[in-house]
Amino acid sequence: MPSVNAVPTLDPPVRLVAAVEQARSAAIDEAALDVGAAAAPGLVGEHLEAVPEGPGGVTHYFDATYGGYRGWRWSVTLATGGDDSPITVSEVVLLPGSDALVAPAWVPWGQRVQPGDLGVGDLLPAPEGDERLVPGYLASTDPAVEEVVVEVGLGRPKVLSRRGRELAAQRWFEGPHGPASDMARAAPGRCGTCGFFLPIAGSMRGAFGVCGNEYGPADGAVVAVAFGCGAHSDVQVEPVSPVAVAELVYDDGVDLEPVEKG
Repeated sequence: MPSVNAVPTLDPPVRLVAAVEQARSAAIDEAALDVGAAAAPGLVGEHLEAVPEGPGGVTHYFDATYGGYRGWRWSVTLATGGDDSPITVSEVVLLPGSDALVAPAWVPWGQRVQPGDLGVGDLLPAPEGDERLVPGYLASTDPAVEEVVVEVGLGRPKVLSRRGRELAAQRWFEGPHGPASDMARAAPGRCGTCGFFLPIAGSMRGAFGVCGNEYGPADGAVVAVAFGCGAHSDVQVEPVSPVAVAELVYDDGVDLEPVEKG
């Protein structure tokens, strides 16, 4: 005896599964709205499958032969109220398949902007509630900032928060002027010991500075203390003779045959 809570599973009516041509006709009518009745039949390809949608519905899928819609398919849902009820078209829609070419997920403009995108005359306001900034009258936990804030009239409206400094430090440390870059690994010395290194003020003084060597690859940029390049102030080049020395030839005792002059 079946359980009281058991839900019977009903197969869709067989005639819904068999109504392939009715579903195809509905897809052709939908395609005709875009390309006209003459071209529409060529946009609905072979029947792919029929998927039950409960006891009274079936969705038929057809290959979409639209140019530029590789992997897409027509989805036509048919429904009926019973064996004596007519078959009706509930929905016709073009859907992407598993290997379809689809547009990337939409990203808000504010999240699409990348470092370096800002051009001359462009404006990029900080978002509301930006965690990188705090009002200047709040404690910033940076002694160098606090010295300015307490001076009436000289404080900035906003300053970097602790989170803002952490993000900047991580970005600079992992960037092209950080210790893991190819330039730093091949350098003879580190920026922290270079005479051209200008330490920055504030809590990040011990980790970062600015390069002041006009011949260095990071001149005017923030560099990590552990960064380095070939223009280090203590680089010593081994002197070599400016005169090219011919390669020496050694006589190893091989007998040479004289050549008679003709």
